[in-house]
Amino acid sequence: MSGVTTMRAIGQDVLGGPGVLREVTLERPKPRPNEVLVRVRAAGLNPTDWKHRATGGFLGDPPFVLGWDVSGEVAETGIGVAEFRPGDEVFGMLPYPFGHGSHAEYVIAPARALWHKPASADHVQAGALPLVSLTAWQALTERAEVGPGRRVLIHAAAGGVGHVAAQIAKAHGAYVIGTASAAKHGFLREIGVDEPVDYHGTDVTEAVRDVDVVLDTLGGETALRSLRTLRPGGILVSILPVGPRELYDEAGRLGVRAVRMLVDADRTGMRSVAELVEAGKLRATIAGTYPLADAAKAHEQGETGRTTGKLVLLTG
Repeated sequence: MSGVTTMRAIGQDVLGGPGVLREVTLERPKPRPNEVLVRVRAAGLNPTDWKHRATGGFLGDPPFVLGWDVSGEVAETGIGVAEFRPGDEVFGMLPYPFGHGSHAEYVIAPARALWHKPASADHVQAGALPLVSLTAWQALTERAEVGPGRRVLIHAAAGGVGHVAAQIAKAHGAYVIGTASAAKHGFLREIGVDEPVDYHGTDVTEAVRDVDVVLDTLGGETALRSLRTLRPGGILVSILPVGPRELYDEAGRLGVRAVRMLVDADRTGMRSVAELVEAGKLRATIAGTYPLADAAKAHEQGETGRTTGKLVLLTG
């Protein structure tokens, strides 16, 4: 590429609250073999972004640029990239956790982490979906083998992963039970949840029984107690990859299964997600959009824990 060789990005030099985020100017990266340079148009935010901002998480100490969701156009391809050409609209999740960097005007992605953006989705939609949809897809279809007639309990079903998981489970013919505050039950029914449960006024682990699959988005005591909602041979899939051994021990005692997982970049999964979008069976609910320069405000909103759906950064 010729012309400007720099780009805007949201970086940080120290760990801390949203105030540590700042707009920086960085050198525009160049794609290596089997890599794609994407001109970012929209990039979703996820709880993992504010967790890494505050603690370093898997990434350690800054400086770094966060962001794993991406939707945009191919700006340049490295040697060997056969699937994409400059100008193609693409979306995907950068390899988690070390492929971060989409909260910028440009980002490098392995070609196999991307797929063609669904024509029926704009960049906001496509930028909101990758991490949450891949997480839900891998948990439900690969770990739990969700299918017709299966009873699925989804915790925090109005959240980023939860509201996408509910739609994916319904697309596979499951009966979906979703937890959320009573005020969000109308939303849950809109996205296909068959049985909303108010976690404020109900002990979910006592009220719900005989489910085949639990999607755990909360961890801790909720995950442990949710094992009792499973029928014999059922499975709890936790998207929190670290936790006490007690979860596995209790699952074995009850005659059920428990697995913890970490989402992984996957072209096949992104293609399946794109097919669901094109079929009208999957859509992200957008809680808000922010220009790139207002990333700190977006983090503040996300950390309230009161958003329904996804927050998205726009790079212009």
